[in-house]
Amino acid sequence: MLIDSHCHLPMIEADGGVDEILENAHKNGVSQMLCVSIDMESFPEVLRLAKTYENVQASVGIHPNTESQGDIDIDEMIKWGQDPDIIAIGETGLDYFRSKGDLEWQRKRFRDHIHVARTVNKPLIVHSRDAKQDMIQVLMDEGADQVGGVMHCFVDDIDTAMAAIELNFYISFSGIVTFKNATELKEVAKQVPEDKLLVETDSPYLAPVPFRGKQNQPAFVRHVAEYLAELRGVTLARIADVSTANYKRLFIN
Repeated sequence: MLIDSHCHLPMIEADGGVDEILENAHKNGVSQMLCVSIDMESFPEVLRLAKTYENVQASVGIHPNTESQGDIDIDEMIKWGQDPDIIAIGETGLDYFRSKGDLEWQRKRFRDHIHVARTVNKPLIVHSRDAKQDMIQVLMDEGADQVGGVMHCFVDDIDTAMAAIELNFYISFSGIVTFKNATELKEVAKQVPEDKLLVETDSPYLAPVPFRGKQNQPAFVRHVAEYLAELRGVTLARIADVSTANYKRLFIN
């Protein structure tokens, strides 16, 4: 069985709602999924889904591009982070592609999330785009290795991947790795140690080939896993086994 380590269930459109999405996932061998928080307005629904569905877990956090939310309420996030149905803090991190100008607010928010994660002793879900050097530096400076986490939807180089692994982070691959022009990322996907490998959809975004351009859903993580298996010269069953074991070691243990 597979686990989708990063999805946004409230954002996926389906006639049958979440039940339909979960049924499609089950039909494709996806047994669990992590529904990731991006802001505090939608967080109650994320938490509700985790409390309603046994195979859905949840995180609490504010996406780095959500500038309008300002500084996080650290005490509030610690409170929610202590909920037993919350298994991770994030999605947090740095994004210098979408956000421009003085981004000290983004770095501060990232540091605050790390503080929350260390306080509640739960792993981080890290988003990084065009910010790999600062991202690694903040993780180092704030002692993020004490809780570890995942570099979600990884798109950086192998040196960055190995630096993150040294800080107790896992590397998660999304549908991007199936894209024709993702040449460097495919090489990274071949080299990441299998005990640090995760798979995800980031649905409703980044649908893998052969669904590129369509709405993504957790069921499609199977195509990411199949592609990784082909790249690495192993079976789908092997990718499923190691990525599931890694997920449970990181988030459930």
